[in-house]
Amino acid sequence: MAICYLGVGSNLGNRRKNIKLAVKKINGLKSTAVLKESRIIESAPVGGPAGQPDFLNAALKIETKLSPINLLKELKEIENDLGRVKSARFGPRIIDLDILLYGDRVMAGKKLTIPHLRLFLRDFVTLPLLEVL
Repeated sequence: MAICYLGVGSNLGNRRKNIKLAVKKINGLKSTAVLKESRIIESAPVGGPAGQPDFLNAALKIETKLSPINLLKELKEIENDLGRVKSARFGPRIIDLDILLYGDRVMAGKKLTIPHLRLFLRDFVTLPLLEVL
């Protein structure tokens, strides 16, 4: 089992409900359990199209037997299940799920980089993460 940290965000629809549904679905993944949730914070969008709504963001500490790539695949399926539609880079979204840290792994690939590339550049990621470390 690996200890992982995830970022969760939403700026469309019922943002709080979207996050809670995502957490429930993550907790339901095979060989995966949510161990700790940060509080939910609100932040202005960074980058992307102007005029989009503010985000709600949180971080999760999870334990999983899924490999990093399989965890990413499952997170993308959850995003799709909750209605995420691909839009402009950093555009508005119903749900955004990111692997921030995966155990002590360091990897860089086309689909996944761990630690997350912008992990330490954004307060809306680091502040919730500090609560679950």
